[in-house]
Amino acid sequence: MAKELKELTKRSENYSQWYNDLVVKADLAEQSAVRGCMVIKPYGYAIWENIQRQLDTMFKETGHVNAYFPLLIPKSFLSREAEHVEGFAKECAVVTHYRLKNAEDGSGVVVDPAAKLEEELIIRPTSETIIWNTYKNWIQSYRDLPILCNQWANVFRWEMRTRLFLRTAEFLWQEGHTAHATREEAEEESLRMLNIYAEFAENYMAVPVIKGVKTPNERFAGAIETYTIEAMMQDGKALQSGTSHFLGQNFAKAFDVQFINKENKQEYVWATSWGVSTRLMGALIMTHSDDNGLVIPPKLAPIQVVIVPIYKSQDQLDQIDAKVKDLVVRLKALGISVKYDNSDNKRPGFKFAEYELKGVPVRLVMGGRDLENNTMEVMRRDTLEKQTVTCDGIDLYVKDLLVEIQENILNKAKLYRNARTIKVDSYDEFKEKIEEGGFILAHWDGTTETEEKIKEETKATIRCIPFEGEKTPGKCMVTGKPSAQRVIFARSY
Repeated sequence: MAKELKELTKRSENYSQWYNDLVVKADLAEQSAVRGCMVIKPYGYAIWENIQRQLDTMFKETGHVNAYFPLLIPKSFLSREAEHVEGFAKECAVVTHYRLKNAEDGSGVVVDPAAKLEEELIIRPTSETIIWNTYKNWIQSYRDLPILCNQWANVFRWEMRTRLFLRTAEFLWQEGHTAHATREEAEEESLRMLNIYAEFAENYMAVPVIKGVKTPNERFAGAIETYTIEAMMQDGKALQSGTSHFLGQNFAKAFDVQFINKENKQEYVWATSWGVSTRLMGALIMTHSDDNGLVIPPKLAPIQVVIVPIYKSQDQLDQIDAKVKDLVVRLKALGISVKYDNSDNKRPGFKFAEYELKGVPVRLVMGGRDLENNTMEVMRRDTLEKQTVTCDGIDLYVKDLLVEIQENILNKAKLYRNARTIKVDSYDEFKEKIEEGGFILAHWDGTTETEEKIKEETKATIRCIPFEGEKTPGKCMVTGKPSAQRVIFARSY
């Protein structure tokens, strides 16, 4: 393992390769036999489960409930909302037949041409259409509103260029779909969910994010407004880490979802949708990890503390086992997930390297001398600092240390982002600085033409029009036309 660890590509040499190496070597995921799809391995899935568990709690605290809708969507549904179909048409996988049969020449299995579907079915790229067709049956009156549904599901988008977690054809996500009686209520909901995503990113993932609104060009297909949280990775690229959409009445009109309002008049329902996906795993890896492997924030780590014994005899191991057994009970009582690895099929050095690679926040080691002195060696993964600590009260020491690590990881990420966020006024300077990566705050005239020109010439996109920060008007760096405020440009994943 220690040798394998040395083979991890350094970030400074090839950031992209470092990321790929880390995902595979830390046992998070691997490529599957199905092109563009991945296998999420148990350790990677355990992190995703922690993400899922926390978000699910936050959704339910704000009145949302979980449901499940079909994987397959009739093709005609997709064509009802013009912008929506245009946005997803190129990525749709289509089911055309419902039966296989043995080939007459014995060469294997073939599609039965007689089993063609009357109407093709689309594997969901997103679920707005099937859900709004369902909501039509659920909504008659204002008394039936609001509907605050979320589903945890898989979706499929036929991606040509894929990267583990960041962009795969099939991925896991949650998608919230809500229905409201008024525009104000729907707009409030879409912003509420964006704030939940931002709170989760910062407080649990230790990923600082910028909240803002997408330009019309970058908007979700079929939305009136798309709100986003944008994070900066260690290579200076942006990663869209969650979006929330105010859909207006577009889907209600497409599926004729009307209700009797309090004035006894018929009105179309107002809608939102919002989601985050396994892409968050990519954000987690790329924001914090280093050349030694993963760095996982304690709040999301499947194993928060690992304990490794170093012993010369079975008798010594028995004594360490007895000592550690009590500590494990005390740590678990504090809500800390702990693993005691006293397996005899791996050397301590191998274990150290493995848990370092996997980003376990705290490592405790007890050897013969520690046994005599009633101490343990404590190593924190974020700084790799080691300390010898007395066993008396070490459970509370570790609890405080986990809080400190969580805060330190966030602060480090904030400092990095702030250091790589600059203001630029001229297009020439912009072209120069974008090569260095990072977030660039610059004036833009608000037109799609200028936005497309910048994208074409520099590969940078407007990540968002930020809610917070300076709102001073100025002149577009490209055209010199008036600009309401600076927007955030970056190259992105």
